[in-house]
Amino acid sequence: MTMTLRTILKFSFLLNIFIVYSQNYSEIGNHDFNDDWGFKLIENTGTYDSGLYKDWTKINVPHDWSVDFSFDSIKGEGATGYLPGGRGLYKKEFIIQDTKPTTTYVLFDGVYNNSTFYLNDKHVGFHPYGYSPFYFDISDYLNRENGKNIIKVDVDRSKYVDSRWYSGSGIYRNVRLVRKNNLHIPIWGVFVTTPQISDEEAIVNIKSTIKNKHAEDQKFNLQIKIFDDTGKIVAKVIEPLNIASKKDTDVENKLSISKPYLWGIKSPRRYEAEITLLQGEEIIDKNTVKFGVRKIKFDTNKGFFLNDINIPIKGVCLHHDGGIVGSAVPKDVWRRRLMKLKDAGCNAIRISHNPGSDEFLDLCDEMGFLVQDEFFDEWDNPKDKRLNQNEQIVDSISRGYTEYFQEWAEKDLKNTILAHRNHPSIFQWSIGNEIEWTYPRNADATGFFNNMNWSGNYFWEKPPHSVDQIKEKLATLPEGKYDIGKTAKMLAAWTRELDTTRYVTANCILPSASHLSGFADVLDVVGYSYRRVLYDYGHENYPDKPIMGTENLVQWHEWKAVQERPFISGAFLWTGIDYMGESHEQWPRKATPSGMLDVAGFEKPSFHMMKTLWSGQPHIYVATQKLDKSIFKEEDNTGSPVERKKGAWKKALWVWHDVNEHWNYKENEKIVVEIYSNYDEVELCLNEKSIGVKKLKDFEDRIYKWILPFQKGELKITGKKDGKVGEIKILKTTGKRNKIKLITDKEVMNADGISVAHVIAQLEDVNGNPIKNIEDTITFSVDGNVTVLGVDNGSSFNVQDYKSNTIKTDKGRCLLLIQSKKTKSKVTVKAAAKGLISNELKINIK
Repeated sequence: MTMTLRTILKFSFLLNIFIVYSQNYSEIGNHDFNDDWGFKLIENTGTYDSGLYKDWTKINVPHDWSVDFSFDSIKGEGATGYLPGGRGLYKKEFIIQDTKPTTTYVLFDGVYNNSTFYLNDKHVGFHPYGYSPFYFDISDYLNRENGKNIIKVDVDRSKYVDSRWYSGSGIYRNVRLVRKNNLHIPIWGVFVTTPQISDEEAIVNIKSTIKNKHAEDQKFNLQIKIFDDTGKIVAKVIEPLNIASKKDTDVENKLSISKPYLWGIKSPRRYEAEITLLQGEEIIDKNTVKFGVRKIKFDTNKGFFLNDINIPIKGVCLHHDGGIVGSAVPKDVWRRRLMKLKDAGCNAIRISHNPGSDEFLDLCDEMGFLVQDEFFDEWDNPKDKRLNQNEQIVDSISRGYTEYFQEWAEKDLKNTILAHRNHPSIFQWSIGNEIEWTYPRNADATGFFNNMNWSGNYFWEKPPHSVDQIKEKLATLPEGKYDIGKTAKMLAAWTRELDTTRYVTANCILPSASHLSGFADVLDVVGYSYRRVLYDYGHENYPDKPIMGTENLVQWHEWKAVQERPFISGAFLWTGIDYMGESHEQWPRKATPSGMLDVAGFEKPSFHMMKTLWSGQPHIYVATQKLDKSIFKEEDNTGSPVERKKGAWKKALWVWHDVNEHWNYKENEKIVVEIYSNYDEVELCLNEKSIGVKKLKDFEDRIYKWILPFQKGELKITGKKDGKVGEIKILKTTGKRNKIKLITDKEVMNADGISVAHVIAQLEDVNGNPIKNIEDTITFSVDGNVTVLGVDNGSSFNVQDYKSNTIKTDKGRCLLLIQSKKTKSKVTVKAAAKGLISNELKINIK
């Protein structure tokens, strides 16, 4: 490429003459509705007018227009990642030629946000919430004379600080057009549960909603087949039914599976239910639902059980952006990230702080992750998007979902449950995140705040007020317009109205007040947010309530607190992956660097610490740092490394301390070598000379550490268990930059317009050692019929354009994403920097 990707995009968008693309959707069935949309940007909230999307441009959805623009320090906002919002208009022409009465739905899995829908210039509906799925019955709006129809979606994200994190803009999740006969099972009309499970038998209960839009009563047969994962029929039932005209009815059927296999973390096997409506031999409607047979239980004293086995929840919190691709994240991007988390021993995901996409949940089902699906970050009262507590800045651009909560909360919550309730991965519904901040009475009652006599630390200390004092404060302080307990009761009731097979929870930032305000009363499991100091307090004062960590630091001390308390089911660490936004006036920090993986999906030091704690597999990771920059110092008497502040590891917060992944320093400069490992003992050698053997039991912070003068050469770390040599790690001093090494996770891609390949470029020396202490600007060239999605280096402080083919490295590496098109192609990827060239990657798209 001789022009940057952004230049090419600007050029093509400005010259584009929009053509309406028509597709025929006359056939009954479930149609992918993602291709061949037109898009133009009516308003851009950014400072720089790049010319992108000024005219109608052909795009496919999922689509996030914000991520196509430059990061903006002038008019951008750190809370939402310094990328613009605005107002965009989508349209798509399609053809439906009906030969008989039919019902047509259009299903959106997520549009951010405040979206208005038109069909053939007639208003169909409005949907404000950017995260919940929704659909419209568009049958009465269709043009049936010539079959040509145009759908338009007006997306208004001009309030570009309406979130506390990067939200993205546009139709950023999948869209489907669902064509049905007038006698049919509507969207989300099947609910599969397994109320009785034993080694010998599983009872499967299938509740089907049947809709009859005909003017006459309808007789039909309801047939249900259950298939195992080899395609074998393991259960079947057929039932004759009659439904009155213009009516809906619910039908429940019980089937039995002999000797069922169970869905679990290590073996996430599923069954498939096929529900068919038959009139004679004619198939009137057919629906398929994948489901899992599994048992879940929380015990107040023993923790969490999956299929009767006590399993600690090793969870992470995840926001919904995927770095380069913004919020329109291809499935392959999520797959790579989840595979890495799985490798670290992670077994659970908290989707923060909003419902996840159906596609993401499919992956969790398939890969064996437990999921907490969260509904809302705000309820009755708003949060300050730029800060994190009570509303302090009132302006129009930061008005969020609270503006719609009273009217829309029930529909959004119920839509989410209906759409997601068949996913076996979901084991908890969370009705809210850190809601207490927005109800001042609850914050004041604890004594942490507005208490002139308290000078402690909220994070590490118990409430200054006793249980009785908190009760008294809650009874006497002014209640405000809304009561947290009443709202929680309402949300929990709506949840249980649709599903009683999962546990209702919430992430409580002030659990000492929530246990007494009525909030915790409606929860099955009470989640504690950064309050491990209250685990014993909660268990002693409220012994009948299961409690767990639902937002925790990526630090050893957080997991230690879980390990020591069987009654704590586990924790969700903040976060599994760095996420864009929540960067309050910290330009150029575009992302929050609290994750185990960075925004490009590269592993961070905290990843390796958690892997030593979670995975059960032997593991070694080595990090280094100059003594004067280290969190460790030389002990006066022995010269051994000790914490600069004794016991600081017990209160380490969100971001892992600064360490390097290289062995390149000045000769004789004092260096701290840190080793994260679950081996009983490790030996450190420098240039084949042993520096000593140390034992893990001697390090309370679980970090093996040495101080030694730097010498060029090789560090060798040998792990030992029960005296036997295990893994060996080598870290070498690197020479000058010599070449760029390219690797990819795919040498073959599907010609489906969906598949994504991750291409990693790493600077190397003449001996092929990765260089991680020198940076360079790399330019990629891609030859072949693919879409270049963009580049990144993983740093939270990198504000180079994503939509480019040139990037400065971080730790000597960077990432390129390419996506297939719906044509076969031979693809060649190369990279170059000043004086350097790379190997060629060959990718076959077929």
